[in-house]
Amino acid sequence: MTPVAASAVTLRVTEVFRSLQGEARQVGRPTVFVRLTGCPLRCGWCDTPYAFTGGESRSLDSLVAEVAGHGVEHVTVSGGEPLAQRGCLDLLTALCEAGHSVSLETSGALDITGVDPRVERVVDLKPPGSGEAHQNRWANLDDLRPADQVKFVLADRGDYEWARDVVAEYGLDRRCEILFSPVHEALSARDLADWVVADGLPVRFQVQLHKYLWGDEAGR
Repeated sequence: MTPVAASAVTLRVTEVFRSLQGEARQVGRPTVFVRLTGCPLRCGWCDTPYAFTGGESRSLDSLVAEVAGHGVEHVTVSGGEPLAQRGCLDLLTALCEAGHSVSLETSGALDITGVDPRVERVVDLKPPGSGEAHQNRWANLDDLRPADQVKFVLADRGDYEWARDVVAEYGLDRRCEILFSPVHEALSARDLADWVVADGLPVRFQVQLHKYLWGDEAGR
């Protein structure tokens, strides 16, 4: 990306903040989060509805500079649904070019094939309990790489069985790492852990660390 092209890119941004990564492979790692505004989905347990609208128009250059000012190597671009903004792809590449390790948290409802190959893609497939399972873009699974992760956030036994069947049907564990986590305060973490152990699933069980540390506090 040339300097002229970078300066022309703008994005709608809800917040930029430093915290600990709460889930996925980088859990517990100091991370700068860039939360983009807007999302075409309305999951029943969404914990960031404040990112659906509003936000501030920011230049790509200013965002990369603000991230650099935090002095942290790892950056996560999330939302909302970050890929709903065309400039997200430019942002991801710019952050990689700036020397950061970068992960993208995406619903999987939008095409992931244009994402810079240096980016670790965390694809959140939506189970029936979310109310948005019909939005899953199944073609994305054909583009998964070993560095990627597929995440299932599950609200009940029905969601668990659905996710278990999806992993088996698509051979997801042979494509990338698979993450199962409970919807906070909706499904018992112990119950989900027991189901995973009983079925011997080739997945990683996890809880959302940030929920246990800071609850639903925004910007953490």
